Amino acid sequence: MSNFFSSSIGKKFLMSITGLFLVMFLFIHLSLNALLLIDDGGELFNAAAHFMATNPLIKIMEPFLALGFIIHIIWASTITLQNQKARGKDRYASGNKTPDVSWASKNMYILGITVFSFLVVHIAQFWVKFKITKELTPVDIDIAGVHTEVENAYALVNQTFSMLWVVIVYVVGSIGLAWHLSHGVWSALQTIGFSNTIWRKRWSVVGTVVAWFMGLGFSLIAILQYLFFQS
Repeated sequence: MSNFFSSSIGKKFLMSITGLFLVMFLFIHLSLNALLLIDDGGELFNAAAHFMATNPLIKIMEPFLALGFIIHIIWASTITLQNQKARGKDRYASGNKTPDVSWASKNMYILGITVFSFLVVHIAQFWVKFKITKELTPVDIDIAGVHTEVENAYALVNQTFSMLWVVIVYVVGSIGLAWHLSHGVWSALQTIGFSNTIWRKRWSVVGTVVAWFMGLGFSLIAILQYLFFQS
Protein backbone atom coordinates (compact mmCIF):
# COMPACT_ATOMS: atom_id res chain seq x y z
CA MET A 1 0.00 0.00 0.00
CA SER A 2 2.83 2.40 0.84
CA ASN A 3 4.38 1.71 -2.57
CA PHE A 4 1.09 2.61 -4.24
CA PHE A 5 0.82 6.03 -2.58
CA SER A 6 4.48 6.77 -3.32
CA SER A 7 3.95 6.05 -7.01
CA SER A 8 2.79 8.64 -9.55
CA ILE A 9 -0.59 6.90 -9.93
CA GLY A 10 -1.02 6.69 -6.16
CA LYS A 11 -0.26 10.38 -5.70
CA LYS A 12 -2.77 11.31 -8.42
CA PHE A 13 -5.35 9.03 -6.79
CA LEU A 14 -4.87 10.62 -3.36
CA MET A 15 -4.92 14.10 -4.89
CA SER A 16 -8.19 13.22 -6.65
CA ILE A 17 -9.82 11.93 -3.45
CA THR A 18 -8.79 15.00 -1.45
CA GLY A 19 -9.88 17.25 -4.33
CA LEU A 20 -13.39 15.76 -4.47
CA PHE A 21 -13.60 16.02 -0.67
CA LEU A 22 -12.76 19.73 -0.93
CA VAL A 23 -15.40 20.18 -3.65
CA MET A 24 -18.04 18.85 -1.25
CA PHE A 25 -16.84 21.34 1.34
CA LEU A 26 -17.12 24.14 -1.23
CA PHE A 27 -20.75 23.20 -1.92
CA ILE A 28 -21.53 23.47 1.80
CA HIS A 29 -19.63 26.76 2.03
CA LEU A 30 -21.46 28.20 -1.00
CA SER A 31 -24.84 27.15 0.43
CA LEU A 32 -24.04 28.92 3.69
CA ASN A 33 -22.79 32.04 1.93
CA ALA A 34 -25.95 32.20 -0.19
CA LEU A 35 -27.81 33.07 3.02
CA LEU A 36 -25.98 36.40 2.93
CA LEU A 37 -28.36 37.44 0.15
CA ILE A 38 -31.49 37.05 2.30
CA ASP A 39 -32.60 40.49 3.41
CA ASP A 40 -33.26 39.71 7.09
CA GLY A 41 -30.41 41.60 8.71
CA GLY A 42 -28.25 38.48 8.76
CA GLU A 43 -30.40 36.42 11.16
CA LEU A 44 -30.54 33.27 9.05
CA PHE A 45 -26.85 33.49 8.17
CA ASN A 46 -25.93 33.96 11.83
CA ALA A 47 -28.11 30.99 12.80
CA ALA A 48 -26.43 28.79 10.18
CA ALA A 49 -22.96 30.01 11.19
CA HIS A 50 -23.79 29.28 14.84
CA PHE A 51 -24.88 25.76 13.90
CA MET A 52 -21.67 25.17 11.96
CA ALA A 53 -19.53 26.54 14.79
CA THR A 54 -21.19 24.45 17.52
CA ASN A 55 -21.90 21.22 15.63
CA PRO A 56 -19.61 18.44 17.01
CA LEU A 57 -19.46 16.75 13.60
CA ILE A 58 -18.18 19.93 11.96
CA LYS A 59 -15.51 20.30 14.64
CA ILE A 60 -14.37 16.74 13.96
CA MET A 61 -14.27 17.40 10.22
CA GLU A 62 -12.22 20.62 10.45
CA PRO A 63 -8.84 18.89 11.00
CA PHE A 64 -9.57 16.50 8.11
CA LEU A 65 -10.46 19.46 5.92
CA ALA A 66 -7.18 21.18 6.74
CA LEU A 67 -5.30 17.93 6.15
CA GLY A 68 -7.08 17.51 2.81
CA PHE A 69 -5.91 20.96 1.69
CA ILE A 70 -2.33 20.25 2.78
CA ILE A 71 -2.17 16.86 1.05
CA HIS A 72 -3.76 18.24 -2.11
CA ILE A 73 -1.28 21.12 -2.30
CA ILE A 74 1.79 18.98 -1.52
CA TRP A 75 0.89 16.25 -3.99
CA ALA A 76 0.01 18.76 -6.72
CA SER A 77 3.38 20.48 -6.24
CA THR A 78 5.23 17.17 -6.23
CA ILE A 79 3.54 15.86 -9.39
CA THR A 80 4.05 19.18 -11.21
CA LEU A 81 7.76 19.30 -10.37
CA GLN A 82 8.22 15.65 -11.36
CA ASN A 83 6.47 16.25 -14.69
CA GLN A 84 8.57 19.33 -15.40
CA LYS A 85 11.76 17.45 -14.57
CA ALA A 86 10.72 14.55 -16.80
CA ARG A 87 9.98 16.82 -19.77
CA GLY A 88 13.15 18.87 -19.39
CA LYS A 89 13.48 21.62 -21.99
CA ASP A 90 10.51 20.23 -23.93
CA ARG A 91 8.09 21.51 -21.29
CA TYR A 92 8.27 25.06 -22.65
CA ALA A 93 7.06 24.02 -26.10
CA SER A 94 4.78 21.10 -25.23
CA GLY A 95 1.81 23.27 -24.22
CA ASN A 96 1.50 24.78 -27.69
CA LYS A 97 1.65 21.36 -29.38
CA THR A 98 -1.44 19.97 -27.66
CA PRO A 99 -4.44 21.85 -29.10
CA ASP A 100 -6.91 19.27 -27.75
CA VAL A 101 -5.83 19.93 -24.17
CA SER A 102 -7.81 22.65 -22.39
CA TRP A 103 -6.19 25.84 -21.15
CA ALA A 104 -7.15 24.92 -17.57
CA SER A 105 -5.43 21.53 -17.92
CA LYS A 106 -2.22 23.19 -19.13
CA ASN A 107 -2.24 25.70 -16.27
CA MET A 108 -3.57 23.72 -13.30
CA TYR A 109 -0.60 24.54 -11.09
CA ILE A 110 -0.78 28.28 -11.82
CA LEU A 111 -4.51 28.20 -11.16
CA GLY A 112 -3.84 26.27 -7.97
CA ILE A 113 -1.47 29.02 -6.81
CA THR A 114 -4.19 31.60 -7.57
CA VAL A 115 -6.72 29.63 -5.52
CA PHE A 116 -4.19 29.20 -2.69
CA SER A 117 -3.51 32.95 -2.62
CA PHE A 118 -7.25 33.55 -2.48
CA LEU A 119 -7.49 31.04 0.37
CA VAL A 120 -4.80 32.89 2.33
CA VAL A 121 -6.77 36.16 2.00
CA HIS A 122 -9.98 34.36 2.98
CA ILE A 123 -8.37 32.86 6.10
CA ALA A 124 -6.89 36.22 7.11
CA GLN A 125 -10.18 38.07 6.58
CA PHE A 126 -12.52 35.56 8.22
CA TRP A 127 -11.13 32.41 9.86
CA VAL A 128 -8.50 34.27 11.89
CA LYS A 129 -11.08 36.81 13.05
CA PHE A 130 -13.62 34.07 13.82
CA LYS A 131 -11.28 31.68 15.62
CA ILE A 132 -8.14 33.51 16.76
CA THR A 133 -8.71 37.20 17.41
CA LYS A 134 -12.43 36.73 18.19
CA GLU A 135 -13.56 39.95 16.50
CA LEU A 136 -17.25 39.07 16.67
CA THR A 137 -19.85 40.81 18.79
CA PRO A 138 -22.80 38.90 20.29
CA VAL A 139 -26.30 39.36 18.93
CA ASP A 140 -29.70 37.93 19.91
CA ILE A 141 -31.58 36.04 17.19
CA ASP A 142 -34.64 33.82 17.08
CA ILE A 143 -33.88 30.13 16.46
CA ALA A 144 -37.05 28.00 16.26
CA GLY A 145 -38.87 30.40 18.56
CA VAL A 146 -36.04 30.54 21.10
CA HIS A 147 -34.07 33.73 21.66
CA THR A 148 -30.42 32.72 21.37
CA GLU A 149 -27.24 34.76 21.75
CA VAL A 150 -24.84 34.04 18.89
CA GLU A 151 -21.77 35.66 17.39
CA ASN A 152 -22.62 38.25 14.75
CA ALA A 153 -20.71 36.67 11.86
CA TYR A 154 -22.90 38.52 9.37
CA ALA A 155 -21.68 41.93 10.57
CA LEU A 156 -18.05 40.96 9.97
CA VAL A 157 -18.75 39.49 6.52
CA ASN A 158 -20.91 42.47 5.53
CA GLN A 159 -18.26 44.94 6.68
CA THR A 160 -15.51 43.03 4.85
CA PHE A 161 -17.47 43.03 1.59
CA SER A 162 -17.91 46.79 1.87
CA MET A 163 -14.26 47.10 0.74
CA LEU A 164 -13.95 47.10 -3.05
CA TRP A 165 -10.47 45.56 -3.07
CA VAL A 166 -11.75 42.56 -1.12
CA VAL A 167 -14.60 42.07 -3.59
CA ILE A 168 -12.14 42.24 -6.51
CA VAL A 169 -9.87 39.66 -4.84
CA TYR A 170 -12.89 37.40 -4.29
CA VAL A 171 -14.03 37.68 -7.89
CA VAL A 172 -10.51 36.96 -9.24
CA GLY A 173 -10.05 34.08 -6.79
CA SER A 174 -13.47 32.63 -7.57
CA ILE A 175 -12.86 32.74 -11.32
CA GLY A 176 -9.48 31.08 -10.75
CA LEU A 177 -11.27 28.44 -8.68
CA ALA A 178 -13.76 27.85 -11.49
CA TRP A 179 -11.00 27.35 -14.06
CA HIS A 180 -9.14 25.04 -11.68
CA LEU A 181 -12.22 22.92 -10.99
CA SER A 182 -13.34 22.85 -14.64
CA HIS A 183 -10.48 20.45 -15.29
CA GLY A 184 -10.01 19.11 -11.76
CA VAL A 185 -13.46 17.58 -11.19
CA TRP A 186 -13.62 15.36 -14.28
CA SER A 187 -9.89 14.57 -14.03
CA ALA A 188 -10.40 13.35 -10.44
CA LEU A 189 -13.36 11.21 -11.44
CA GLN A 190 -11.36 9.74 -14.30
CA THR A 191 -8.39 8.97 -12.03
CA ILE A 192 -10.48 7.03 -9.52
CA GLY A 193 -12.15 5.04 -12.31
CA PHE A 194 -15.50 6.75 -12.96
CA SER A 195 -14.80 7.36 -16.62
CA ASN A 196 -14.48 5.72 -20.03
CA THR A 197 -14.65 6.85 -23.65
CA ILE A 198 -18.38 7.62 -23.32
CA TRP A 199 -18.44 9.08 -19.82
CA ARG A 200 -15.31 11.18 -20.23
CA LYS A 201 -17.21 13.83 -22.22
CA ARG A 202 -20.16 13.65 -19.83
CA TRP A 203 -17.99 14.09 -16.75
CA SER A 204 -16.21 16.94 -18.53
CA VAL A 205 -19.55 18.73 -18.92
CA VAL A 206 -20.49 17.97 -15.30
CA GLY A 207 -17.14 19.26 -14.10
CA THR A 208 -17.50 22.47 -16.11
CA VAL A 209 -21.04 23.11 -14.82
CA VAL A 210 -20.04 22.42 -11.19
CA ALA A 211 -16.93 24.58 -11.49
CA TRP A 212 -18.61 27.65 -12.93
CA PHE A 213 -21.67 27.31 -10.73
CA MET A 214 -19.42 27.60 -7.69
CA GLY A 215 -17.04 30.18 -9.15
CA LEU A 216 -19.81 32.50 -10.32
CA GLY A 217 -21.79 31.82 -7.16
CA PHE A 218 -19.01 33.00 -4.85
CA SER A 219 -18.35 35.98 -7.13
CA LEU A 220 -21.99 37.09 -7.24
CA ILE A 221 -22.39 36.86 -3.48
CA ALA A 222 -19.44 39.21 -2.94
CA ILE A 223 -20.59 41.63 -5.66
CA LEU A 224 -24.23 41.72 -4.51
CA GLN A 225 -23.18 42.22 -0.90
CA TYR A 226 -21.08 45.18 -1.98
CA LEU A 227 -23.78 46.70 -4.19
CA PHE A 228 -27.02 46.14 -2.29
CA PHE A 229 -26.42 45.11 1.33
CA GLN A 230 -24.35 47.97 2.71
CA SER A 231 -25.94 50.26 5.27
